[in-house]
Formats: sequence, structure tokens, C-alpha cells
Amino acid sequence: MASGISSQCSKVTQISELTNSQPTGLEGLSVELETVLGEIKTLQISQKASIQSLQRTYKEHSAVMIEQMRGNLNTYIDECDNNSVGTSGGNEQYLKEEMCRSVLSIVNEFDNITAKELNEMKDEVISIKGSVTSSIHKCTNVHNDLSQFHEIVQKIGDHKQLCLIASIKCKHIIQQALTLLGKSGKAFDVQSNTKHNVRIPSDSGECFITGICVLPDGQVLIVDSKNQKVKLLNQQYQVVSHWDVNARPVAICLITPSEVAVAVNTSKIHEVQFITVNQGKLVPGRKFQLQHECTGIAHHYEDLFVTSGQELYKYSLNGKLICRLYQDRLAYLPVYKCAVSPTGDRLYITSYWNKLLTLARDGTLLATYTDPALRWPRGLHVTPAGQVLVCGWQSNTVLQVGWEGQSKLTTLATKEDGVRWPWPVCYCSTTSSIIVGLDLNDNILVFRVE
Repeated sequence: MASGISSQCSKVTQISELTNSQPTGLEGLSVELETVLGEIKTLQISQKASIQSLQRTYKEHSAVMIEQMRGNLNTYIDECDNNSVGTSGGNEQYLKEEMCRSVLSIVNEFDNITAKELNEMKDEVISIKGSVTSSIHKCTNVHNDLSQFHEIVQKIGDHKQLCLIASIKCKHIIQQALTLLGKSGKAFDVQSNTKHNVRIPSDSGECFITGICVLPDGQVLIVDSKNQKVKLLNQQYQVVSHWDVNARPVAICLITPSEVAVAVNTSKIHEVQFITVNQGKLVPGRKFQLQHECTGIAHHYEDLFVTSGQELYKYSLNGKLICRLYQDRLAYLPVYKCAVSPTGDRLYITSYWNKLLTLARDGTLLATYTDPALRWPRGLHVTPAGQVLVCGWQSNTVLQVGWEGQSKLTTLATKEDGVRWPWPVCYCSTTSSIIVGLDLNDNILVFRVE
């Protein structure tokens, strides 16, 4: 009993010494809370604006499609009127019947194709809206918690013990807020790694994996550039389906929980192809052409970001070029891959010259990170918590860089771990794994992390 009391007294003494030896940090804590509160509020406003923009885009696209159908009908009716001049009797009746058949055909085509596309778009809008609404709800809860702590901190005064307790409690809620803001500073810790063969009998040669994308249910899509295929892997990383691309696919990104966009690039073909995963099958959908090469692709709500090798462009999902965000023609292939932070306020691009660039949403350069371990960085990915992963192709290294894009947090894998010419990298939340694709190798590497 005496030993237990002595132990408790020792703990009390340690806490007392800790609080007496450290400054209260009350002012700094209050400032940090105010800063995070402001950023959470800004994120809420941005997310609500994104929902409104998404719904507006859908309505505008629907109106264009309906107007196009009306135009087709009016054009055909005008042609029929012109052709009916000078006709009578049986010929006139024949023209009327032919016109009815053609009008019916146009309407049926609208029902079968356009209406289907509109319904698919509507489902996508509902899905994205649900995801964003859920995020807004989380932001609201965190904002309320932060506000309560902020009020408490302002009332503590000079009480050092209470300040320490408040700091400990605030640290957790602030970390939650930073995660929502895509500013997680947590470094991954690799627990184990495995390799999985992704070659299939119809492949003409060794796999050349240039893109990886993970669906919310844990299924994985990989881009096999050399064999011109997009392959669907199950949660055990076995190929269960594939789709043959008409040209060389180079990158891939998630659009909705069941749809991805694939960047296709050859000397003559530069396009974005959309593919839907439907009951374990890959179904090609709409696509649009680009007037420049495409080396990388990323998506955030209704914005599509595409790198050309020398520029970073922003497109709408229907293929409309919005603007050129970044350009640097001073080096060979300086703008290779791109990624977007979870909140969309930061863009990341890789340069062949050992660099990772961090840009603001408008393309303003915020930070440059240079590292010999990033020699020829090709793989680039941002996790849902904002952790930045990047591969050094020639240095055979996978790094995690801070969300600010200014410093390395940790080296995740090297040549000793089997990393040889790494190209794409992607994080899977379902399995807490980092997946790495390799250049001219039939295997992908999977690193389990905490």
C-alpha cells in the first residue's frame, strides 16, 4: 500500500515539475486554434461551393443535350418541309411516314444514349454530393469542438496545470482538423511488404506499370503501358478483368467511387478516356481529345488537372480547357506528374531534376523540395489525409514528404526492399497499404503501413 501511495505521489510530483518547467503556451495555443478554426470554416465554404458548382454543371450539360436533340429535330423537320414542296398524294403520305419514323428514331436515340448518360451523370453527382456532405458534417463537428476549446482556453488565465491539460486535449482535436484539411504530419511506418504478379496470358511482354488507382472498396486499377491495358485487381491483387486501350495509357485517377480517368498518350494520340467499373468489368465511356501531350492526371471535384511534360493545365470533366496553371520551359520535361491535396488548395508536380513543386490552387509556386533520393521523380500521390508520397525512379526510392512540400518525413522503401525503377505509387485506405508499380517488371509491391 505504501508503495502504491509513493508511486502516485511521484506521478503528481512529475506533473507539477512539468507544468512549472514549461511556459503555459496559452497565447500560442489560442492563435493555433483561431488559425485552424478559420481554415475549417474556409473549407466548409469551399465544399458547399463545390456542390453548387457540380449541380450547376450537371444542369448546364443536361440543357445542352436537350437543346442538341431539339436542334436535330428542327433541322430534320425543315429538310422534310423543303423536300415536300411540289409533292402530293402518295408521295406526301410517304414523306410524312418517313418523317415520323426519323423523328421517332431521334427521340429513341436520345432515350437510349443521352438519357442514359444523363442518368449516369446524375448518379455521379449524387455520389459526390453525398461524399462532400459527409465531409462538411465532419468539418462542422470539428469546428464546434474547436470553438468550445477556444472559449475554454481564453478563460484559463495563468493556471499552468489547466493549460497543460487543455494543450493535451486540444492536440487531438487539432490533429483531427489538420487531417480534414489535408495537413497530416504523420509519417507512415512500414510493417511488411509483399509482391504480386500482375501479368496475364494476353500480355505481349513484360508489364510496365505507369499508373495505379484504388477504388473505395479496395479494388485496384493499374495501367500497363507497354501492353496497352488497364487491369482490375481484386483485394488480393489478382487480375480479375482488363480492358485493351487503343493506344499507350500513361496515368490514371479516380473520378467517382466507380469511375476513373485514364491519360492516353502517343506521338499522335493525346486523350482522356473515362472507364467505369461495373460488376467486376471495365466499361469504357466518354473521352475527349487534348491538343498537347499528357504525362499525368489528377482530379478534385469537377476539376481535372493534366500535365503535358512542360505545363500543368486545368480542364472541366467534359473536356473544356479552363486555364494553364503552370509552365516552365527552361528544363527538359520539368512538369511530369501531378497530384492534388484532399481540400484542393494545393497542387503537387514532379520535375525530372530531383524536385517536387508545391503550387497554390491558382498555380502560384509555394515550395520547392530537392533531394538526391528523388532523382527523376515519377510516381506521385496524396493520401486522403494529405500525406505526400513520391518515387525517385533512378534512385529506386519511395519517400514521404510533408504536406507543405518543404521537407522529407521518412524514407518508406529503397532498392533493398525490392524497389527497382519505381513509377506509380498509391495509398489504399482499406488495407492501410502503399502500392508501388515498377518499370518493366511483372510485379507490384505492396507495403503494409501504420
